[in-house]
Amino acid sequence: MLNLARIYDENQPDGYRVLVDRIWPRGMSKVRAKLDLWEKNVAPSTELRKWFGHDPQKFAEFKERYTAELNASGAASALFDKIKDQPNVLLLYAAKDVENNNAVVLQEILNGMNKNK
Repeated sequence: MLNLARIYDENQPDGYRVLVDRIWPRGMSKVRAKLDLWEKNVAPSTELRKWFGHDPQKFAEFKERYTAELNASGAASALFDKIKDQPNVLLLYAAKDVENNNAVVLQEILNGMNKNK
């Protein structure tokens, strides 16, 4: 099971906790985050993140560019190898928009890999 949650949310599903942002979430202590893994390599590049700027109108193109970055780097495959044996995984992100962020795209990619394993 692969779930998503905002790292700031109080009620989060249980699971192996993976932060998928390149930048540490503002105001979040490492103790409070309770991470099992911080996987910076699966986060969008700084250039792509700045270009996107969390603009929902750019999300479709962001998704294409981000997917291309992940395919070129192999970062999603590497993460999949790290988490594939975990029964429950929680991808954590800091973005306020719960529908238009990198974790949503990454979840879709990882779920596709899971179906093909």
